Amino acid sequence: MDPTAERRYVLTLSCPDTTGIVARIAGFLADARGWIVEAGYHSDPGTGWFFTRQVVRADSLPFEADELRSRFGAVAAELGAEASWTVTDTGTPKRAVVLVSKEAHCLHDLLGRVAAQELPMRLDAVIGNHDSLGDIVRAHGVPFHHLEFPPPGSRAVEKGKTFGELRELVGAPDVVVLARFMQILPPELCREWAGRALNIHHSFLPSFVGARPYHQAYARGVKLIGATCHYVTPELDAGPIIEQDVIRVDHGDTAVDMVRRGRDIERLVLSRGLRWHLEDRVLVHGNKTVVFH
Repeated sequence: MDPTAERRYVLTLSCPDTTGIVARIAGFLADARGWIVEAGYHSDPGTGWFFTRQVVRADSLPFEADELRSRFGAVAAELGAEASWTVTDTGTPKRAVVLVSKEAHCLHDLLGRVAAQELPMRLDAVIGNHDSLGDIVRAHGVPFHHLEFPPPGSRAVEKGKTFGELRELVGAPDVVVLARFMQILPPELCREWAGRALNIHHSFLPSFVGARPYHQAYARGVKLIGATCHYVTPELDAGPIIEQDVIRVDHGDTAVDMVRRGRDIERLVLSRGLRWHLEDRVLVHGNKTVVFH
């Protein structure tokens, strides 16, 4: 995290839409002498929901984040029992754990961005189901844990034991990043990490889900390939989408070319999605997201 960055409090809220929400929040912050430096709003007529993200200078308030949470919680309660809200402090970096397999490109990119303080997070550990990436992780001063997963066709009890070990190693960070982890999380872990586990899928979802999407795209003769950063849910590759991007290909590109070019898109899409999550720019409602860029 940039040590020179101004400390801020970030407030997010989603609730049933009605009149007066913006005025109520603005009045609340004005009464507290909060200096708003960023504000985003979205009203969704299809669902009847309202979304907002507010950023306030921490030094403008006469109290700390815990007191702001208590006071803002009372405001949110006025807006209905279904209201969902958060208050975070940029002075407290979010904690992250990255899960990997053998593919190194996304991991290399994230390690470089963390070293350059481009991502507002503290990388607690990297966990891999192969040990081939351990040296590069440790070279960055980050702990690496190798966890051996049972081969395909193994008994469910064996897989369950391994995922239990994974759960213990991960702990309770603010975000779990599946950087080409290539393991399907069991439903119970998906539910426990709901809204915190991010995956990079090497396809422009919902097209070409599952394994080897570039080869699927090559066989289909597509002219665009892409990548998708989304939250992990029990339904494979179907979680709320945070970010997507594409690159053009043509008939001269082989499947190997698509894989190589797709890696560039994967790096960018994952880093963007992760940054927006860390900055509390992503609000989830059902299977969709509102992203305040």
